[in-house]
Amino acid sequence: MKKRILYLLLASVSFSSFISCDINEVPETTMSDANFWNTVADIRLAANYFYSTIPGLTLADVTVDNWSTDAYPNTSSNNISDGSRATPATSTDYNYNGIFQANKLIEKSEEVIKKGGDLTQINWYVGEARFFRAWYYFEMFKRFGGVPLITKTMTVDDPDIFKVRASREELFQFILDDLDYAISVLRSADELNTAKEYGRISKTAALAFKSRVALFEGTREKFHNYGEQKKHLTIAKQAAEAVITSGAHTLFTASAVGSHGEVINNAYFNLFQEAGEGRSNKENIIVKTYGINRDNSVISTPVQRYYEGNSVVPTQNFVDNYLMADGLPIEKSPLYQKPDKSMTHAQYFSKKDPRMSFSIFKRGDEFISSSNYTIPNPSYQRSGYGIRKYAKKDFWTLQASYIDRPVIRYAEVLLNYAEAVYELDGTISDMVLDQTINALRGRLPQVNIGTDAAPNYVAMPKLTNAFVNSNGLNMRTEIRRERKVELAFEGHGYWDLIRWKTAEIELPKALLGSYLFTEYLTATGDKWSDKTLVNDQNYIILQPATLRRFDKDRDYLWPLPTSELAKNVKLEQNPNW
Repeated sequence: MKKRILYLLLASVSFSSFISCDINEVPETTMSDANFWNTVADIRLAANYFYSTIPGLTLADVTVDNWSTDAYPNTSSNNISDGSRATPATSTDYNYNGIFQANKLIEKSEEVIKKGGDLTQINWYVGEARFFRAWYYFEMFKRFGGVPLITKTMTVDDPDIFKVRASREELFQFILDDLDYAISVLRSADELNTAKEYGRISKTAALAFKSRVALFEGTREKFHNYGEQKKHLTIAKQAAEAVITSGAHTLFTASAVGSHGEVINNAYFNLFQEAGEGRSNKENIIVKTYGINRDNSVISTPVQRYYEGNSVVPTQNFVDNYLMADGLPIEKSPLYQKPDKSMTHAQYFSKKDPRMSFSIFKRGDEFISSSNYTIPNPSYQRSGYGIRKYAKKDFWTLQASYIDRPVIRYAEVLLNYAEAVYELDGTISDMVLDQTINALRGRLPQVNIGTDAAPNYVAMPKLTNAFVNSNGLNMRTEIRRERKVELAFEGHGYWDLIRWKTAEIELPKALLGSYLFTEYLTATGDKWSDKTLVNDQNYIILQPATLRRFDKDRDYLWPLPTSELAKNVKLEQNPNW
């Protein structure tokens, strides 16, 4: 602990790594505290540090989906997903660096106020600091539960360095309090855009994050049977509702009419392309900015290498969540054709929720510079599926992508609202379903459920109470399904299993890839081996159930690193670790 605090003290005097959110301002010199905290510009510059910590499209960011059953690392198992991890000696997840920087800015802002700095402007950046402090604490809260609550900067001899863990309730309330302060002082998304500061945290960004935070804990309390679920689900509902009624955000849509009169709409795909960037896309609430293009960029990411290579591939466990075009799951829909040796990989995508084709590669999709997509490469996409989000041929050639990552988008807020409403009382009205889930389905293209010779284009049907009841569906299951497919490969899958207390059911299951289609074995190029391990239904086995486990009395919390326990004897390890 002493080494960590000393490191943070040293880190605090340098702002040379702070990245400006409006792209054109990067500090070039290192400054000491004594010469730095003088103006509002200094406070703003210090706040820029936090934006470098927003999760983006690094290897660590995209592979969190491997923790769940949604994806697989392709070449080896993931020890969080399969339950084989041991208590680590150290962990970057147990990290107070950002919290120290937030505390520093909050404290030093008082000095700038005394020197005549504009209070309103200073509060913008204090609001950002408190927002990010809440973010950093929430990341530890999800993993470890209560952790020591540090609210000030400290020297190595400060007695508060070695604090006991705050209770889960204390830490969660602190997170909410920080977010409420941020909401009270931050600017609106439009004000930030007018000031040419798109990308900074807005009032609705703090509200959207509050809805995420409160939904996590409210549902976790409900299904793990502790705490104040009604209170926190109500907070989640109200925060999401405040974003909705603000009018600051809408779903991103774009449409045209095809030759058969069908609606052609690739808005969902474009959310993860350059077309979806900037304030013109009002679905964006919090983004990790990578720049406008190659010539006007902050940083780049080789995200396509991660998705096309050995880092993360979709599973059949996830793909089975996609509805057919009649709104029914595959086990109930007459449109569903069970794969067999006569079917091709591309045919398996037909008559399904269009988000499947927008999220996962199929034959004919733009792929790399030399060719369009054909079939999965057995070396790189061993599950039989590849993630299509962020795919752009030009950026594949460069091995550098400048597409921004939406970290919180309006679609999530709508899904948070629908789930909070339902979990509060066990019911949801058709009016709320129209406002949320059906709005998401309404921006999707129509689907051909006929043939090429006799096309029949239909829209995805609405989710209604009557539809659920008449088809023997479960409303909670359908709300959760919509969340999974809408937010596919955006880092939510594992934490949803944790809060719903379904990790003990889902994570021990075998992880499967696609059906081993005949064309995989007969391809002229990247041919699959006829020795590929499959189950009795000819689906590729990625990891058998015999190698997977989840201890419900241990694994819903993560272990604290042993190095931290050694430094601070007041820390207690989580149960059964």
